[in-house]
Amino acid sequence: MDYAATGEQALARIAAATDLDSLEKLRVEFLGKQGSISGLLKTLGAMSPDERQTTGPKIHALRESVTEALTARKAGLEQAALDARLAAENIDLSLPAPEAPRGSIHPVSQVLDELAEIFADMGFAVATGPEIEDDWHNFTALNIPESHPARAMHDTFYFPDKDAEGRAMLLRTHTSPVQIRSMLRDGAPIRIIAPGRVYRSDSDATHTPMFHQVEGLVIDKGIHLGHLKWTLETFLKAFFERDDIVLRLRPSYFPFTEPSVEVDVGFAIQNGKRVLGGSGDAPGHGWMELLGSGMVNRKVIAAGGLDPDEWQGFAFGIGVDRIAMLKYGMDDLRAFFDGDVRWLQHYGFSPLDVPTLSAGVGAAA
Repeated sequence: MDYAATGEQALARIAAATDLDSLEKLRVEFLGKQGSISGLLKTLGAMSPDERQTTGPKIHALRESVTEALTARKAGLEQAALDARLAAENIDLSLPAPEAPRGSIHPVSQVLDELAEIFADMGFAVATGPEIEDDWHNFTALNIPESHPARAMHDTFYFPDKDAEGRAMLLRTHTSPVQIRSMLRDGAPIRIIAPGRVYRSDSDATHTPMFHQVEGLVIDKGIHLGHLKWTLETFLKAFFERDDIVLRLRPSYFPFTEPSVEVDVGFAIQNGKRVLGGSGDAPGHGWMELLGSGMVNRKVIAAGGLDPDEWQGFAFGIGVDRIAMLKYGMDDLRAFFDGDVRWLQHYGFSPLDVPTLSAGVGAAA
């Protein structure tokens, strides 16, 4: 057999291949399990030692030359395909910008940016934590007893498996675990807000299984309820961009604060809608429950690794989606998560509308 002629014919066919598919067919024809060159290699076993010594190198040389030719031709065809694609996908950078800007910032993202801007001005840092929590951080460390309804399966999303320490795992029901993690990690004094997604088994026009909360925590020496009231008043006046915001603190109960207070904000009825501002006790006015807060419970401070005889603090929590609805006139929380482009076009914000205290945190697009 003339191995040189066979090799020349194979190389010529490879060089004439015009696309990757035809080149792959040639590879299979020559080097596949049933290929012609593979078949020649199989004949070596039946040859005598002398024949194998003279014929073997020729077959191996044929195989190597065909392999190298296939590799080189494949690289050439791939480069040619890439060059053709790049030539066909030219972008004309001289095209004018669209008349109307495309895309918008979701109201929740906008409000989170507004919150961060306002609290940063008051010296608060933004802290985050995992959304998949263990029940110690989510409940026990926050002084929530085993019998508390929040631990029940109908209120909380639990995972079937436990962590390495045998603790139940769940989707966090509030961002309060971030307070514990921050105290354990950073100690005191501390001044943080903890915005993020939380999960509870609830769904209607004003509740969804997933929603957003922001919690605030201040731990320092000599902290009292007056500091809490001033902080909330300053925040709400900046957020709603009104100086006539009036708060009312009502005694309440939360396991993680003592004393605990519900915070109501005064509103007036205008054109059949509630508008924040003014005295809640005047004719045509009223009080709206807005958030929960209080002085951090001694047991929670101790769970955070601090001495409650030395450190005191306050905490508060508010629904981000709820204050977004209140500020921007939305009436159904479920629309926040529908992904309706028309809703986003109506309520969305320009990507260039960055909240700043000087320009107005709520400047709509």
